[in-house]
Amino acid sequence: MMRTGFLLAIALLLAGCAGLRTPGLPGSATEERQVIQPITCIPSPPEESQVIQPEESQVIQLFSYAQRLATMTAEQQRREYSASNQAFARDKDANSRMRLALLLATPGASVHDAARAASLLEPMAAPGDATGPLRSLARLLYAQLNERASEAKRANQMREQLEALKEVERTLREQLEALKEVERTIMERGQASQPRRR
Repeated sequence: MMRTGFLLAIALLLAGCAGLRTPGLPGSATEERQVIQPITCIPSPPEESQVIQPEESQVIQLFSYAQRLATMTAEQQRREYSASNQAFARDKDANSRMRLALLLATPGASVHDAARAASLLEPMAAPGDATGPLRSLARLLYAQLNERASEAKRANQMREQLEALKEVERTLREQLEALKEVERTIMERGQASQPRRR
């Protein structure tokens, strides 16, 4: 029943459309000749964001490497340091330089050496015309290392100032105790020099 109703509705629609005249078709009042142009489909080049460049791939691998470094044990980090150091000694390319710098810059690592990491990154982070994902990562890491070094320097200065203030406080406390002792001595002498009343 439902199927028959559906077919009937389609037949009515088609019958209603038959009475309409479409311009440009034979039998219509305003018959025009239209030239149909062939449509050529030119495939659009892939978007730049879809194509991963070799340097972008290296940066992704370096992020993955940094995550692995953070989860390594101290012994694994030492072995990785030895391997990375040897790789950098053989080939001082940007990738081996970044890997060694990331290892040395990892906070809490057994081989942590922020100063050496910064010196490794300095040539790549230097201002210049060369840009790219690898250099951007190097600049970011270099800036973070410099910021950490500045914060550590400020913390040391504050620690030294605190120690100096503690020393001043100790000296003032000793002087206060000495003044109290002098005051006691003066009071005792004053009491001893007064004639006794009978």
